[in-house]
Amino acid sequence: MAHLWDTPHHDGSATYVSDLTPDLGDEVSVFLRVPRASGVTQALLRSSIDGEQVLVETTVDRETDQEIWLRGDLVVENPVVSYRWLLDGVPHGYQWLNQAGAFQRDVTDAEDFRISTYAPPPAWAADAVLYQVFPDRFDKSVDRPAPDWAVPQAWDDPVVGSGPETPLQYYGGDLDGVRAHLDHIASLGANTVYLTPFFPARSNHRYDASTFDRVDPLLGGDSALARLADDVHRRGMRLMGDLTTNHCGDAHDWFQRALADATSPEAGYFVFTRHPDDYVCWFGYRSLPKFDHRDAGLRAALYEGPTSTVARWLGPSGLDGWRIDVANMTGRLGATDLNHEVATAIRATMAAADPDSLLLAEHSHDASHDLAGDGWHGVMNYAGFARPLWQWLKPPEEIRFEPGPFTPLPSFPGTAMVDTMRAFSAAQPWRATAHALNLVGSHDVPRIATFLGDDALVTVAFGLLASMPGIPMLWAGDEIGQKGTNGEDGRRPFPWHDTSQWDDRRLATTRALFGARADHAALRHGGLRWVNVAAGAVTFLREAPEGRVLVHAARSAHDVVRLPAAAFGRELVGIAGTEDVRADADGTLTLPDDGPRFSMWQPA
Repeated sequence: MAHLWDTPHHDGSATYVSDLTPDLGDEVSVFLRVPRASGVTQALLRSSIDGEQVLVETTVDRETDQEIWLRGDLVVENPVVSYRWLLDGVPHGYQWLNQAGAFQRDVTDAEDFRISTYAPPPAWAADAVLYQVFPDRFDKSVDRPAPDWAVPQAWDDPVVGSGPETPLQYYGGDLDGVRAHLDHIASLGANTVYLTPFFPARSNHRYDASTFDRVDPLLGGDSALARLADDVHRRGMRLMGDLTTNHCGDAHDWFQRALADATSPEAGYFVFTRHPDDYVCWFGYRSLPKFDHRDAGLRAALYEGPTSTVARWLGPSGLDGWRIDVANMTGRLGATDLNHEVATAIRATMAAADPDSLLLAEHSHDASHDLAGDGWHGVMNYAGFARPLWQWLKPPEEIRFEPGPFTPLPSFPGTAMVDTMRAFSAAQPWRATAHALNLVGSHDVPRIATFLGDDALVTVAFGLLASMPGIPMLWAGDEIGQKGTNGEDGRRPFPWHDTSQWDDRRLATTRALFGARADHAALRHGGLRWVNVAAGAVTFLREAPEGRVLVHAARSAHDVVRLPAAAFGRELVGIAGTEDVRADADGTLTLPDDGPRFSMWQPA
């Protein structure tokens, strides 16, 4: 067990950085919390300007009985300035503190803290909770004839979890069906509806778009999207779309024109090795031809300028942002890597069309090299949140090594989970961590209720989703305990007409947890300070100028965690159903040692 409350701390939140959105040339003050028990008596602030390091003195900003706050000042002379702290207080009198922790050795700049002058994400994103909807399976307002590609299903028919029929099963959910349940979505604390693709296609998932010019008539067409957007916005909520910039479907009108005429402008949108028979496609699926972002015509049609696909769907009766599908592969092929250029161009187009729009990207592993600050606002946080959380909570089982795009999921202790989370967060700016799309489930992975198989562990997962830095995403149906052994099986229709299939306790717990997030600024805007880390339980503080919240998550019964009341207050007031904790006569706070359990308190 490692207790960390008496170690120096800094992060990129407003508690520790005087200006989160500086302009080039501004002076920014950064603050270091130094517990007196740490033994640290000296600190220098090391920054890198124009490629050269400089170390400057720090001064005492304020003091309490328990800690000293040091201040360092730096001028933001480059678009992104990295910095870290050089401290004494260890046997050799030399340690570095960066985003990954404290090290009694020299470290690289890769995990430094960073201050960015790039335009920040929209202000609403810091308070966002996304609710992911797979339109075909959410609800339908009317019965429509099935298209020619589809295998029509009744709403209660079972989903085929694997095999050739999985993309062809058609249940008929539509956008007016989403609109009918905005009350339910809002009741969860979610304030942003995220739709998987709504363009016409020849599959139920619609990632094989046949055009970007209109909304699929099976979903109600353009007018249904406008109705949904208007109702969402009337409630003060937001609406996100899903766009494939890596590929389209082979029925897409651009690709059909490219096939028909090798001299057509659209032929340059794709990578043909021999026209028309051989072309590059996503993971070898010939139904998903890959875009060639070297082509100016493609860029103009898809994401550059006010008439592009990206721009045209933004606005008051449209979207407030995009999630970019397969963003990690977009613009990358062999020796060509235009991913950063694509990201910055999409961002520029969105900023011009709607300065208040949000740009998120799909990514399943290390995205740090794509998060400089001028492209994606954040990425889906499979690597830095979901995987380490799954690895901590999942039951132990034999690990099988199999070739393919996905690595196995071992069972790891809480120490490994925290080390992994810190490592991925340290590799990117705090702003990217604060706007990462955190998730415990999605339409691409097994349902969390099935994966963990223990309701109490699911509550721990939901608790961490509601309390960690980032933008939480709820996958429609997880809040009622829907099941699914894989991503396809997890896309079961939402049983609106049969609430006997609902897990009412899961629903109530979800509402309580995300209601607490809405009520506490620290859970939305605060930094992250790890307090205690052990195999079976982890404890951390979310801190903001408006207050702080102590979080304790346990996967099992564990060694008792005791905290000094002098540092945390003599009383911890429970949040979201957690019981209060009071210090004993010795001034010690004793946290619950049973598990699985999730607890949150507001220190008095």
